[in-house]
Amino acid sequence: MNINRKKQIIQTAAELFKENGYNAVSMRDLAEKLGIKAASLYNHIDSKEEILAEIIMDLAYSFTAHMDEVKHKKKSIVDKLKEIIEMYIDTTIQKTDFLACMNKEWKYLGEQKRNEYWELRENYEKDFLNLVAEGIERKELKKCEEKITAFSILSTLRTLYHWISKYDKIDEKLLKSSLQENLLFGIVNQKNN
Repeated sequence: MNINRKKQIIQTAAELFKENGYNAVSMRDLAEKLGIKAASLYNHIDSKEEILAEIIMDLAYSFTAHMDEVKHKKKSIVDKLKEIIEMYIDTTIQKTDFLACMNKEWKYLGEQKRNEYWELRENYEKDFLNLVAEGIERKELKKCEEKITAFSILSTLRTLYHWISKYDKIDEKLLKSSLQENLLFGIVNQKNN
């Protein structure tokens, strides 16, 4: 099996799934976009569902591995949260189509993969919530409703692909610093309040 061809198939499928939705894309559509015969796809991949599972599960495991690494670091909670935000931004810029698939098309995974995905997602959310709660306890973060805070930060990060996909060029450094500042410290000028 040609690994580069498989990567190309998965990348093209992610683009098509983002543009048209998983259900609207056929293997014939994918083959046409790749400039090959539909039968040739099956030399590299078993099914459209397998492609979707690779797109979503690889990304979900990547986020999980990063969270596992970050939560055990000897850093402040703020620095851990900054690192998580930065990873989301990097991933969103590099894999915009994949993130769109993960957020919109997960419901089309087979039952086993869908359950596996939800378990990873729920554990990630718990870990994130625990970081926020620990930050409040350590007084690194102001006292707030941790569930709402965690939800609003994760919701922003998970839907960042909508905004990023509108631009040809993104100033990554500015995006990272601005988003970290806004999500972690707010936008109110404390001097005026």
